[in-house]
Amino acid sequence: MSGKRVQLDADEQNKLFQDAKNSGGDQQHLHDDSGDESTEETGVVQRGIPDGEPQIPEGDFLSDFPDDTEELELTHLRIDNVPALHLERFKNLQKLSFRQNLIPKIEGLEALTALKDLDLYDNRFSKIEGLDTLTELTSLDLSFNGIRHIKHISHLVKLTDLYFVSNKITVIENLDTLVNITNLELGSNRIRVIENLDCLVNLEQLWLGKNKITRLQNLSCLKKLKILSIQSNRLTVIEGLEDLENLEEIYLSHNGIVKIEGLERNTKLTTVDISSNQISKLENLRHLAHLQELWASGNQLDSFEDFEAELKDSCPDLETVYAEGNPLQANNYTTYRLKMKIMLPQLKQIDAQMVRP
Repeated sequence: MSGKRVQLDADEQNKLFQDAKNSGGDQQHLHDDSGDESTEETGVVQRGIPDGEPQIPEGDFLSDFPDDTEELELTHLRIDNVPALHLERFKNLQKLSFRQNLIPKIEGLEALTALKDLDLYDNRFSKIEGLDTLTELTSLDLSFNGIRHIKHISHLVKLTDLYFVSNKITVIENLDTLVNITNLELGSNRIRVIENLDCLVNLEQLWLGKNKITRLQNLSCLKKLKILSIQSNRLTVIEGLEDLENLEEIYLSHNGIVKIEGLERNTKLTTVDISSNQISKLENLRHLAHLQELWASGNQLDSFEDFEAELKDSCPDLETVYAEGNPLQANNYTTYRLKMKIMLPQLKQIDAQMVRP
């Protein structure tokens, strides 16, 4: 096989599965795919690739791939034994993806010291381990596993992108040495407090959606932050953003916010998402001269005049407004779009539909 990137396509996977089938049942693994929980004893997350799919063969099924391979994408192959793949011969490997497999433990990667991108999205482990020698990593994706604690990554100081989406993390911790991170994703966990981010001075994107956070706090050191997503939490007040003067996008939907406020210093904002809150008045936005998109659906807004007063002359770059699901739409169903277009003639899109010239 020529080239330095190896990705098993559908034909190769089918051939691999057929070889496994023909080689006999003793070379196939049986898995219990019921449930979606990890156990403290084994550290294995039980989650679901459906039963009945063919298994990959045991042993070094990558033996035909060249030693100078730089990228391996091994997706959805039911792999559950990484050491059996003998990856140590791929000395030049830069990118390795094991997305959607059955890996119960991070191991067998020790020799891949040149690796820069490791993707272990959607597997079955609950502990971070086996990464001690991977100090060249710049991107690490551990999303959709059963991780409870952020540990054993403090030596990965070259990381710029770190993903922990959909785990069981309750505390943001042990990130102080990772000062080069620009993108941190912690969505869909069990986090209650924003904390321990002070050292991430180069952070540009912070994703905290679908947690249990009640306050916007401890963000003042993130001077370079451009994107903040904290959708589907338990916020009631917009606060703690005064030092984020480079913020360009903020996503606050599906919280309990009752008033638009606290954005006075965030004059570089281009996107503001306040959808699905309890806001009854559009206000405190006219200073956002660079605003391009305002998402305000699903609130208690009832005044077209507020939209005009806040946005018409003050936000010349505004192109998109979402305001459906508010009383101003429900009470003016047939004229809603026309009124919005008259009030804000600069718009190119109202809700999901483009504005006709």
